[in-house]
Amino acid sequence: MRLAFGLLGLGLAVYLLRTVAGVWAGVPAATADGLYSAIEFLATAMVWWRVAARREDRAAWSTLAIFATLWSVGDLGWTLSFAGQAMPPSPNWTDGVYVTAYALASVGMALLLRSRVHGIRASVWLDGLIGGCALAALCAAGFLAPVLNSATGSSTAVAVTLAYPVLDVVLLCLVGVAFGVGDWRPGLPWMALGLSMAVCAVGDAVYSWEQAVGGYSAVSWVNSTWPTALAVLAAAAWLPESRRLRTRLVDGVFAVPAMFAAISLGVLVWSQFHQVGGLAVVAAASSLVAVGLRAWLTHRENVTLLAQSRQEALEDGLTGLPNRRRLMLELARMLHPGTDERATLVFFDLDGFKGYNDNFGHGAGDTLLTRLAGALAESVAGVGTAYRLGGDEFCVVFDHELTREDAAVVRAVEALVEIGEGFSISSSYGLVSLPAEAPTPSAALQLADERMYGHKSSRRGSPGSQGRDLLMQILREREPELEEHVDDVSLLALAVGRRLGLDVEALDEIARAAELHDVGKIAIPEVILRKPGPLDDAEWQVMRQHTIIGERILAAAPSLRPVGRLVRASHERWDGDGYPDRLAGERIPLGARIIAVCDAFDAMRQARPYAPSMSETEALAELRRCSGTQFDPGVVDAFVAVLCDGAGITLRVA
Repeated sequence: MRLAFGLLGLGLAVYLLRTVAGVWAGVPAATADGLYSAIEFLATAMVWWRVAARREDRAAWSTLAIFATLWSVGDLGWTLSFAGQAMPPSPNWTDGVYVTAYALASVGMALLLRSRVHGIRASVWLDGLIGGCALAALCAAGFLAPVLNSATGSSTAVAVTLAYPVLDVVLLCLVGVAFGVGDWRPGLPWMALGLSMAVCAVGDAVYSWEQAVGGYSAVSWVNSTWPTALAVLAAAAWLPESRRLRTRLVDGVFAVPAMFAAISLGVLVWSQFHQVGGLAVVAAASSLVAVGLRAWLTHRENVTLLAQSRQEALEDGLTGLPNRRRLMLELARMLHPGTDERATLVFFDLDGFKGYNDNFGHGAGDTLLTRLAGALAESVAGVGTAYRLGGDEFCVVFDHELTREDAAVVRAVEALVEIGEGFSISSSYGLVSLPAEAPTPSAALQLADERMYGHKSSRRGSPGSQGRDLLMQILREREPELEEHVDDVSLLALAVGRRLGLDVEALDEIARAAELHDVGKIAIPEVILRKPGPLDDAEWQVMRQHTIIGERILAAAPSLRPVGRLVRASHERWDGDGYPDRLAGERIPLGARIIAVCDAFDAMRQARPYAPSMSETEALAELRRCSGTQFDPGVVDAFVAVLCDGAGITLRVA
């Protein structure tokens, strides 16, 4: 193959030097004609060699090989039969060979193009049509008019004379289409193939034009175009084609169709002042019509893509449910100031899904998520909207206020339950009333997430429950006397929370925070904790760190993070003189304000090394005295009401 290409390149170079540069002009015509035919037949043989050696696109390349064969035979026949005649007969048998060869070249190009354009959008086809029609218009405008004027004689003679420029236009149009659907960067094989066909078509058009105007000579440079076209065709047959070509057939570069549109417009303008022929006008007009269609299709594709991108941006790709972005937009609309809507946000997290994924694979896990998502959406249809936030997290926004016990919530919870052989899927969830409990979408999701963790941890044997039990045991071992204190504070805090109308999740957080509000004291030195007298300033500095330490300890467990925030604020004061953050008024979490009152009351009722215990009446009087300064007045009133009503509370300290 290297030898064949070397010989082909050498022969073509010699022939081009003679015909184009005038070198070796004295070489006999018979020798030049022999070199001409040798180049064409060697190139044709190399194309046939490619057909035999490679299976892919064999039909297309066989058609192109037949084209090359017919063209070579036609050239050789014309040389042998008519080269010495001043006026060769027209038409003659070689015209039939050439016209057939042209038709086969167009068919071969179309077959190759067809094998590479599966899935090409109409707009990309139009890019190619714009280029093809523009090239055809340019060719017709430059060469067709003289040919038309010279078409005389019998109807057969006229038909043959016109067939050449028409086929030239068709071939150039196919080249433009091929390059257009190839993103105007089709790769080396297609560039070579397009160049081959273009050189052949342009050479034939120039030849027809020179014949029409009487300017053709036997040594014209036009004679070099056909062997050059076949040599380039042979190169195209053997150039390695990148597979990337078949996957990069996308939108054409804008500048190239725009350039061809300008050419077509120029042809139409030129036709107003010069005779260019009807074919040139039709081709140029077709190119501009294709430009208009391309613009319309581009607009339609952009509108479609925008709609799809919006849909994809707001929809979960796996389950088809609205996604987190859609949820945040809906919550922002509902919580916008001035919007008088009441709703309930329920945040779900699947329990047992990780084990299911590990045991059955991610494919089965995706199928399960899709199935559960469908069941959840169906269960809340008409009363709310289901969302998937990602992973195994779902949300439902109900369009009215609900509690855990409402049937709609129960149905949603039951929809996320699936039990089978070797697995059990359920969910933990947190419920938030909107806008009463959260003023912003992020706050609503955060609170729902925290309550979901609280629900998860409250289950028997859950990691959160185990973590709480572990910390309580550490407290008992370190400070045995604290056990009764934290139990009493927890009971009192629950009773006050119920009195204030808090929901189940908020009560659960307060109860756990009351139990663990002193957990930070495990890091306080014994000499400070057990000092028999009042603490000095330095010791108080250390002691006041226990709420911060407590929050850090609890933050290590996700389910206890909301509890940690209450613990941190449990020694803040209503007037802002507390610690550690000097929060004041309602900036202090309500749960922390409740714990502060209950903790102070229980501490006053117990004897300390530095102070005797108070009676219940004395302790209540002290709470009332500090109401509005140290304590929240509303919480103090609720606490007093709880003790006065009894509320079924049995404290360990009489």
